[in-house]
Amino acid sequence: MTTRRKALEQIAVGCTALAMPNWSLSSTNQIMKRPIPSSGEKIGIVGLGTWQTFDVGSSSTAREPLKDVLKALINAGGNVVDSSPMYGSSEKVVGDLSSELRLENKLFYATKVWTTGKQSGINQMKSSMQKMRCETMDLMQIHNLQDWKTHLNTLYDWKERGIVRYIGITHYVDSAHDELERIIKSENIDFVQVNYSINNRNAEQRLLPTAKDKGVAVLTNRPYSGGSLFRKTKGIKLPEWALEFQCESWGQFFLKYLLGNPAVTCVIPGTSKERHMIDNLGAGIGGLPDEVMRNRMVKHLQSL
Repeated sequence: MTTRRKALEQIAVGCTALAMPNWSLSSTNQIMKRPIPSSGEKIGIVGLGTWQTFDVGSSSTAREPLKDVLKALINAGGNVVDSSPMYGSSEKVVGDLSSELRLENKLFYATKVWTTGKQSGINQMKSSMQKMRCETMDLMQIHNLQDWKTHLNTLYDWKERGIVRYIGITHYVDSAHDELERIIKSENIDFVQVNYSINNRNAEQRLLPTAKDKGVAVLTNRPYSGGSLFRKTKGIKLPEWALEFQCESWGQFFLKYLLGNPAVTCVIPGTSKERHMIDNLGAGIGGLPDEVMRNRMVKHLQSL
């Protein structure tokens, strides 16, 4: 897999070259993109989550490595960055760094509303947009379905007025999947964000097929099951047959399983380390497993 390794090396080299903003220097090996069903606009299939990882406040020392994470994302053709007011200072850190790196027109900004009441929701969303320095928010999601009926009415109005481009709903536990499915069927939303991993496949039963059928884009959170997948595979060699779909790490193994499901639009693992971002991006380069291979991946993991 020399070609694939060179592709990832070029991403890393490109990130170093981008010490000063110069976005003409980009890798020729870009991650795949998938369309948002409601519009046809394409986004990178590997994005970036910011829970905990970007909650670093104003510390310049802690912020500096995060610039390299954002550079790696852009250099590989990625663009989705997901945040929330629940994530401490993450929204402001994303906004400050993306402005400093001149990424305003290169990122697909996603955040959430996480409060109760119409005016409280409006105030919080305006605050989030200010922190992320977005005049128009690409994607505003209702976090964990908190007072979702109230916020959805506001978001319908905001979308019509061009304040937000897309509307979404989110959750992170299996018990919410039925309600997410009902909302997808009854409301006019663009995105659903849901917990999904190779060892937690409840979303495959009904939620993901419904999203695909209704033309709703899917973001996946908790792709590593809170790190438990890495603990399970620590010290264990990746199976040789993983190279059949250009997979070179366990992280890519877990992400490629998700991306092998055509209902998934983008995975958003969180990281504060450039090398992990580059490895994650590798899941979006090369082949993806078909259904037969995905079943083999599940059985292999269960055998460990």
